[in-house]
Amino acid sequence: MALFFDQAWFDAQLKARGATRADVARLLELTAEQVDELWKDQREFRALDVSAIARFLNMPAPEVANRAGVSTPIPKETTDVGARLNDINGRLQRLERMVEELKTLILTPRP
Repeated sequence: MALFFDQAWFDAQLKARGATRADVARLLELTAEQVDELWKDQREFRALDVSAIARFLNMPAPEVANRAGVSTPIPKETTDVGARLNDINGRLQRLERMVEELKTLILTPRP
């Protein structure tokens, strides 16, 4: 297990997939500054963040958690359909909020 966040490993994984830290920011719904804090080990990953990045990088969640530092939680793999539906519902609600925000931005008259 890495003692600190393994920047080189994460950057190499992103590069191998043609992705950037900006892609991670969008994925985790964070600002670029917040992602930089993750990379500098100044912000901790949540279990949901680890799961999302593991899926994004096509890596096992324990490997991502181990590379993220000692205090990073390893998400529990679940086959519980209710838990998966709750996760999907949460993502759907975030998407719906984003669509509403976009509609407001588009439909608001500008001077």
